[in-house]
Amino acid sequence: MHDKILLKLNDIERIYNVKILHAVESGSRAWGFASKDSDYDVRFIYVRPMEHYLALQKTTDVLNCELNDIFDINGWDIQKVLRLVYKSNPTIFEWSLSPIVYKTTPEFVTIKDTIFNYFSCKSGLYHYLNTAKSNYREFLKGESVRLKKYFYIVRPLLACRWILDRKSPPPMLFSELVDAELPAYMKPYIDYLLEVKINSSESEYGNKIHEVNEYIESEFVTISELISQLPNEEHNSWEMLNQLFLNIIKNFAEH
Repeated sequence: MHDKILLKLNDIERIYNVKILHAVESGSRAWGFASKDSDYDVRFIYVRPMEHYLALQKTTDVLNCELNDIFDINGWDIQKVLRLVYKSNPTIFEWSLSPIVYKTTPEFVTIKDTIFNYFSCKSGLYHYLNTAKSNYREFLKGESVRLKKYFYIVRPLLACRWILDRKSPPPMLFSELVDAELPAYMKPYIDYLLEVKINSSESEYGNKIHEVNEYIESEFVTISELISQLPNEEHNSWEMLNQLFLNIIKNFAEH
């Protein structure tokens, strides 16, 4: 499958006249708990020729290339990516830390060295906490729930704990977050959910696990209080990102 994805990425470069700077897995496979029928969530960062960025008309900054039962492949333009880095968008840090890399480049190494200067603890915390709360309201309020959805709440809560403890972007691997941040009394419940997730279909239903729900609701309160006590952070300037962007599109033009 890795080779098939590489061929698809090569086709994307040829068809759209772009250079892919970095391509990774971003979903449950990168988190380390894919189901038997999990699709491949491939995300990539690309750059276009310089004249594309100098055109007066608005142009797309997203490529939606494939969406079906096997593949979910899309990419973001480097300009969009760097604007999101300025806002400390957690998605970009996750793509940078994915354990499954399909393709990367020396240019992306430079990008990665720069973007972590823009990580904001508060932005990351609010992102993961709000993600957890939204998923909890949508998926876990009934007595019968899709068991995989527990990971869409527990993982961002553990990411919050990681940020609070380490002041850095959280890893993508769920096992790393569990080892570092999950209370010991919760581990049997998470181990059970992992077994169900890995050995069943994506749509597996089961009874709500009250102990996990209680842990989640308690974390909502505690993490919210801890965030409110954090000082405001100074915002970095655009200078480094502007220079990085110029270097990338100049390099594309030269090659």
